[in-house]
Amino acid sequence: MLVSGVRWKDYVILREALDTPSLKMTYLEGDLELMSPSGANEKHKKIIARLVETYAYLLRLPFNGYGSTTFRKEAKKRGVEPDECWVLGRTLDEGDYPDIVLEVIETAPLLDKLRVYDGLAIPEVWLFEEGRFTIHHRRKKGGYEQAGKSALLPELDFSLLARLVEIEDQQAALEELTRRVKAAAKPRAKKRR
Repeated sequence: MLVSGVRWKDYVILREALDTPSLKMTYLEGDLELMSPSGANEKHKKIIARLVETYAYLLRLPFNGYGSTTFRKEAKKRGVEPDECWVLGRTLDEGDYPDIVLEVIETAPLLDKLRVYDGLAIPEVWLFEEGRFTIHHRRKKGGYEQAGKSALLPELDFSLLARLVEIEDQQAALEELTRRVKAAAKPRAKKRR
C-alpha cells in the first residue's frame, strides 16, 4: 500500500507505534510504502544473509550484520528497513548507516528504493530479484550505477550465490559454499609459500 502526503513526524510516529517485523515501511519525501514481507521474501533474505555471513567468516573478514534495522534521515525525508544490511571493518553506531544493504524483491516496490538509499548515502545496494543479483555502487555525486561485482567484497561470486539461494536445504547450500571457498583458498595459500 502507498500513502501520499505523509508528514515526516507522522511517519516517525507510525514507525514507532507499529514496530513489528511483519510490517516494513519505506518513506520517501512524503510518500509512505507499507509492505508485509512474503514467506518467499523471508526465506530468500535469510539464506542470503547466512551465505554472505558464512563467506565473510570463512575469509576472516571483519563483517558485521544488522538485519533489517530502521534507518532514517529527516533532512533527506527518507526512512527504510532493508531486508539485510552489513558494515565492513567497523560496528554500526547510533545515527550511522550501513555499507551494504540487501533488498529481496518478490513483488514490485511502489517506491524507488535506490532513491531512498541514495539519500542516505549507502555505498552499495544488492538487489535479488527473479533468482539473480544486481549490484549497485553509489557515485560520489549521488545516484547509483550497476556493477558486475561488489566493491566491498570483490571476490564474492554472485552467480554462485544465486545458485546456492535456490537450494531448498540451507545446510547443503552452506556446505557447498564452504567447499567452494576452501577450494579457492588452497591455490592462494600455495602461491604465498
